[in-house]
Amino acid sequence: MREKSAFNGYLERLANVFLSGDAREESFYPALKDLFQEVAQGSGHSHIHVTVQPRPTEAGNPDFRVWDGIGHIVGYVEAKPLSTDLLRVESSEQLRRYRETFPNLILTDFAELW
Repeated sequence: MREKSAFNGYLERLANVFLSGDAREESFYPALKDLFQEVAQGSGHSHIHVTVQPRPTEAGNPDFRVWDGIGHIVGYVEAKPLSTDLLRVESSEQLRRYRETFPNLILTDFAELW
């Protein structure tokens, strides 16, 4: 039930940011970070840490890195603006490079998580 509450809160935060009228992609980052951490905590993984806009790598720079709390990266998230056609992004050169380099990659437009 906690996950449902986390998602409801996430959707409310997204709506508030969107309704401000001048939000950019990065404006939604705190809401997504909070969602990941709330779901992790609710499922007994309170040690999970999320880095927003981490240092670049040679292959590029996904918008988030998810850590297991002991120094190991467990996943990456590439975010695109709300309502982006994720199907088109999925076939882009950037996503091809990211999929080859970064294990456990999530692609999102904040409304959908692929």
